[in-house]
Amino acid sequence: MKKTFLPLPVLVGLLALGSPAALAQPHQPARVHLGAPAARTRTLSGRVQDAYGQPLPGVTVLLRGTQTGTATDAAGRYTLAGVPAKGAVLVFSFVGYVTQERPAPLKTPVLNVVLRASQEALQEVVVTGVAPSVQRSQASYSVSTVTAAPLEGRVAGVAISNTERKPRRAKHAPAAPQPAGAGYLAPAPALGYPARPEVGAGDTYAKVAENAFRPVAKEPLSTFSLDVDNASYTNVRRFLNEGQLPPRDAVRVEEMLNYFQYQLPAPPTASPDPVRISAELSECPWAPGHQLARIGIQAKKVETAQLPPANLVFLVDVSGSMMGEDRLLLVQAGLKLLVQQLRPQDHVALVAYAGAAGLVLPPTAGSQQNAILEAIDRLEAGGSTAGGAGLRLAYSVAQQNFLKTGNNRVILATDGDFNVGESSDEAMEQLIVQQRATGVFLTVLGVGRGNLRDSRMELLADKGNGNYAYLDNLDEARRTLVAQFGGTLFTVAKDVKLQVEFNPARVANYRLIGYENRLLANEDFNNDRKDAAELGAGHTVTALYELVPVNADNPLVDKLKYQVNPAHLPGTGAGEVLTVKLRYKEPHGLRSKLLAQPLAGAAIPIAQASADQQFAAAVAEFGLLLRQSEQRGTATYATAAQLAQAGRGPDADGYRAELLRLIKLAEGLTPAAKTVGVR
Repeated sequence: MKKTFLPLPVLVGLLALGSPAALAQPHQPARVHLGAPAARTRTLSGRVQDAYGQPLPGVTVLLRGTQTGTATDAAGRYTLAGVPAKGAVLVFSFVGYVTQERPAPLKTPVLNVVLRASQEALQEVVVTGVAPSVQRSQASYSVSTVTAAPLEGRVAGVAISNTERKPRRAKHAPAAPQPAGAGYLAPAPALGYPARPEVGAGDTYAKVAENAFRPVAKEPLSTFSLDVDNASYTNVRRFLNEGQLPPRDAVRVEEMLNYFQYQLPAPPTASPDPVRISAELSECPWAPGHQLARIGIQAKKVETAQLPPANLVFLVDVSGSMMGEDRLLLVQAGLKLLVQQLRPQDHVALVAYAGAAGLVLPPTAGSQQNAILEAIDRLEAGGSTAGGAGLRLAYSVAQQNFLKTGNNRVILATDGDFNVGESSDEAMEQLIVQQRATGVFLTVLGVGRGNLRDSRMELLADKGNGNYAYLDNLDEARRTLVAQFGGTLFTVAKDVKLQVEFNPARVANYRLIGYENRLLANEDFNNDRKDAAELGAGHTVTALYELVPVNADNPLVDKLKYQVNPAHLPGTGAGEVLTVKLRYKEPHGLRSKLLAQPLAGAAIPIAQASADQQFAAAVAEFGLLLRQSEQRGTATYATAAQLAQAGRGPDADGYRAELLRLIKLAEGLTPAAKTVGVR
């Protein structure tokens, strides 16, 4: 039987389809499949790894003899639909590795593959995609780098230009483990393995300039928008679970604090205010002589049955960048959990967007859960990303079914990779600001990695009077959309601002921990036109201040010779450390209401503080370490773990115990500090 081999130029073109750089580019026309797949085809999935057991992202998986294919995700996993029930052969190819052809198994839908390194010393060429029109499960990417023999011209839909490079070989190839069992493919030692991608490569995070200490004598007021996002914590958890320390700017300490629930006093039943302020003062565990003030805000809890009717529009990104178990499949699973919480008076519509936006499901009563679930199941990823068109359509659907006394909200699920049409942050912001004024709010669910647009999604949620959550697994989707159903989707107070005034007789300097991108001018506090954060039903919000007390043993600045000693200032309130002021509006209100709560008394030792004070201090210390903060003082992972253990308290869901595990993971991943002069 005569064998047929692919020409080298065609092979290079196929290799380009699976490159990691190309995976960051959305691709393929969007489709929403309304029917079941053909009876004689099936779906295969599996994992591709190297001989050392490491996952290989970006491997091209092609159905031999066709243009049907896909690529592995960051975990080396793939899913390929449309595979014939019999006689199918899959081709696995990746730059620097030997291409494998494997027959599709007949009795199982799983096919795992181990690729071995190529022994050839290849030259490097740059491959630029030029063919925008392809079938589903085929790829047309922009630019990637592959290794192959010198080629010129344009073949297989790609333009190829030579770039001469010397062969790259490893000086010392690591010895591969030798697992038992037949079929093991030992790697060839000739070529070195590519360096691990930089942590967070491809993701975008807003630059965080850490808050500095402020002198009370010159700046007695601290004002900020009361943030309730917690996306940073779950994103940090994802990095640590994958064996990497997160990028510094991915760590937002206030979002880590606000991931956890605290035992705060609820608003009195008879109170017209939906929020209540509380405060506590202790010693600061990472800065001897300093103090730690914790301000807690508790929103009123509302039983699901008592919540107003909901007009929800699911806006789902189905572009090519959303392929994978940690993206569209996770979004679908999460939305299915949410659907189970719907009541007959709630209505849901489904909009999908990729190369174009379309209405997949018109507004449907919550009692018709099967119809909603079937619509969610019909979504498939493919195409470029017309995010602006999707938002406009979703808002239009929400406006057509607007409930004057209900909750009107768009729930956007995406990796944030908008790159077609009106995609600038300014255009998106203007659209969302216009819509929030009408009473339609926005919740953003972020997924994925490698092209995660964290900064953009945070901006969208901020401007849309909503919150931003990052889903790193299905349990987090359940927590966000089921356990915190009311807090995620139902606003009890909007434009919530906090302003703290410090007593110069007690406090010399202060520093707000986190909230760097939520700071407001002091005059914004009384300005009802200034947008701020929203609080959902049952939400708790925590803010921490590190204080340098007057007459501290380690003052930031020495006492001034010619200034009045603030300890001898006249007036009352010398026992008060600070006063917390809060402004909020009703969900449909235009004028704000003011609340105030002083904090007085001496700072107690951290070991004698409440469990919540100890745990919040542990979370903050953990965040300062991950950020490599200049303000981390004597903080260590060991002391953060001790505080977290002491402050665990009631932990029915195990989230506080999980923090302990993450602290230990981070400690193990952090390089040991070197002592100067010691080898």
